[in-house]
Amino acid sequence: MTRARRVTGLRRFFTLFSASLIYPALLFFNRFYSLLPSAWCATAHTCFAVPYKLGFMKSNEAKKNNQEFSAFQLPVLAYPMDGLEPHLSRETMEYHYGKHHDKYIKTLNQMLSGTANAELSLEELMNTADGKLYNNAAQVWNHNFYWNCLSPAGGGEPQGLLAEAIKKHFGSFHVFKGTFYQAAMAHFGSGWLWLVQNEKGKLQIQSTANAVNPLRKKQLPLLTCDLWEHAYYIDYRHDRANYIDAFWNIVNWDFVEQQFDNEIEK
Repeated sequence: MTRARRVTGLRRFFTLFSASLIYPALLFFNRFYSLLPSAWCATAHTCFAVPYKLGFMKSNEAKKNNQEFSAFQLPVLAYPMDGLEPHLSRETMEYHYGKHHDKYIKTLNQMLSGTANAELSLEELMNTADGKLYNNAAQVWNHNFYWNCLSPAGGGEPQGLLAEAIKKHFGSFHVFKGTFYQAAMAHFGSGWLWLVQNEKGKLQIQSTANAVNPLRKKQLPLLTCDLWEHAYYIDYRHDRANYIDAFWNIVNWDFVEQQFDNEIEK
């Protein structure tokens, strides 16, 4: 038997092995995870979480890593669809994450297909694009970031260097929450509310309209709250105030602190 035939035989063996055992096992695990109680999933996420990369790999980087996809994809949530209840319902997640977020990604992929921009990351697109292309790229990034700012095990107050910085720039965490609330209520129409660090290292609360992201202004996002009505209308109707109150119960301060600490370490 020639070496080429032996190699081909091995490839066929591993392909059949993967199809018959590994892939069904992954499907079973995914189904099993979705059936676990939310509290168990939250604990697992807290114990085994890894830093989340907000941008997507460029297509040429994917090829270097033997990955064939080049289009942007809907990220897997770190918690089940009902994991944020009672503050955000499964129905809200099914529409917000499963339909709105997914639609932005599909629209972005359609706009990029066959163009030179298809090689760019989300961050590069947000720095160079305008109009509809910018809006969809920014909305994909914004939602990726938003889901990571939330956790079933969230709430409470930040710790460490971030807690010290909030106290330094706002006076206290209580004052910070009040200022954040007032900015959210004063924001007209759709948009986002952010805790950012500006170029001088100062923490600020920044309100942006529609899809606008603070990165465009050289500001580092640390925390965001989605102020588009589809983020809360199913659960709170037009009552944005109750949505903001509930938001604090699911803020993932571990993630927010990580963004701040990473910047400090640079």
